Amino acid sequence: MCGIVGYIGKRDVAPLLLEGLQRLEYRGYDSAGIAIHAKPAKSGQAPAGLKTAKAKGRVRDLEARLPKRFAGTVGIAHTRWATHGAPNDTNAHPHLDADGKVAIVHNGIIDNAAELRAKLTADGVELVSETDSETLAHLIGRSQAATLEEKVRQALALVEGTYGIAVLHADFPDRIVVARNGSPVVLGIGEKEMFVASDVAALVSHTRQVVTLDDGEMATLKADDFRTYTTEGSRTSATPTTVEWEAESYDMGGHDTYMHKEIHEQVDAVDRVLRGRIDDRFATVRLGGLNLDAREARGVRRVKILGCGSAYHTGLIGAQLIEELARIPADAEPASEFRYRNPVVDPDTLYIAVSQSGETYDTLAAVQELKRKGARVLGVVNVVGSAIARETDGGVYVHAGPEVCVVSTKCFTNTAVAFALLALHLGRIRDLSVADGKRIIAGLRRLPGQIAEVLRGEEEIRKLAAEYAHAKSMMFIGRVRGYPVAREASLKLKEVSYVHAEAYPASELKHGPLALIEPEVPTVAVLPDDDLLEKNRATLEEIKARSGRILAVAHQEQEKADHTIVVPRNEPELDPILMGVPLQLLAYHTALALGRDIDKPRNLAKSVTVE
Repeated sequence: MCGIVGYIGKRDVAPLLLEGLQRLEYRGYDSAGIAIHAKPAKSGQAPAGLKTAKAKGRVRDLEARLPKRFAGTVGIAHTRWATHGAPNDTNAHPHLDADGKVAIVHNGIIDNAAELRAKLTADGVELVSETDSETLAHLIGRSQAATLEEKVRQALALVEGTYGIAVLHADFPDRIVVARNGSPVVLGIGEKEMFVASDVAALVSHTRQVVTLDDGEMATLKADDFRTYTTEGSRTSATPTTVEWEAESYDMGGHDTYMHKEIHEQVDAVDRVLRGRIDDRFATVRLGGLNLDAREARGVRRVKILGCGSAYHTGLIGAQLIEELARIPADAEPASEFRYRNPVVDPDTLYIAVSQSGETYDTLAAVQELKRKGARVLGVVNVVGSAIARETDGGVYVHAGPEVCVVSTKCFTNTAVAFALLALHLGRIRDLSVADGKRIIAGLRRLPGQIAEVLRGEEEIRKLAAEYAHAKSMMFIGRVRGYPVAREASLKLKEVSYVHAEAYPASELKHGPLALIEPEVPTVAVLPDDDLLEKNRATLEEIKARSGRILAVAHQEQEKADHTIVVPRNEPELDPILMGVPLQLLAYHTALALGRDIDKPRNLAKSVTVE
């Protein structure tokens, strides 16, 4: 959510910032704005001060509002996802102080904003917006410190909450000062030019050399240099790393939407997460980043997986895989709930944090709480060098590549595959036989080709989506292995099409939800061909007896279903990974039939870095 872009160098800044904002549109936002150090009218004159432009709506609306004379070589820009105050021009960032000398952009939430606003108002400051962020601009502007760095430090010392900020000051036209606490800030290192952004997507078309700030860290950017330091002023060392993704990874590649592109990228993405990790000799996998030796792995007595949204659903799949293959008790829980219920932290439990971005605030906060209590925590993330990757003791990168659409597809699938690898690794250390190890490896290798087979059936799924698109609600059911797939499919449909949907274990339908079944509420049933198939078929009988329509996802045609999407059979433990793919297409084509903004669903953001 919310996007930050900044630049200092010799190039005209406004086009660069607008381009960066456009690359961050996928994160979700409702307004945008830009501030620059205005170029002097004549060479040799002092800078003309700060100029800003803001607009509710899309980046294109901001671009249309830019004044004709809006030139400069230093600037910051922002896309806002509303938290405090409605989406409008006034609440859009950047925010200025009373004298118009300070401009700030801010991601995150200031928890003590009400207290700060009251104090500023009592001191005679006129606040013009409803936002929490504006208070920061005034705090910085009112500081009597001699340097911009010290002004920002003094202001941040008064703030409680999360932030990723970039600051301009009219009296310091040679620098941008940035800071991070709980919301990502990435520096881009160029040739006599520097960039800053909340996401590498805004940087990769200009540089692939980046520095990711840690929580409690600040940086000063000048055109030819940067330095990092803590909010207390101590210098820190920062070595640039190379981003593995290129600018082309963020293009649509001939598809109409990013979601469609990313669904179809799953064949290559799954191949990527497997590449170089399979060890045929010992029927296992190599996961060097775990930092967990065999003795430590054998000492694990329980696994707890934490994530939010789709990451939580992959955690449900992961927990089943770990129990089935490694025979370690495992469960998954929403990270947002875990961190607030004062959990008992067991030294023999291995905790796993799951996040596509590696910056999901609820999950990151849960990791920090666990680390504070001495737990061992692994990360399963997509973004190399992200906060969760840095805070955890080790982990697995899922190598899905950039995922631009707000709803997760290829990252969900790759994360499930990563859990299969982890479960196999733990299983072979413990009691999983060589024969079973080879069986799972063979199944993993079949996945890319089988995903391609599912994708070849897209036209039939499109026709089914058109038939079910106008349902007033949909029920998704599955049992054991099928239930997490049903949960994720229900979420996908809600996120992208706005059709109401519920997910239940198939066995729970008769304990209440059957009351909802009628012809206008179709049921999507996930039916792997396992030892529960006959029980699942009995549930279909119950639905048909109440005139419910059924769309089955199964390994063979289902007599009681009105329609069946047939999915190729893999190993039973891996079947859920495949069965999720056609349901991604179902959600996509339902949204398409209803005319939704597929890549940017209303009210949602890609990387949720606030509570």
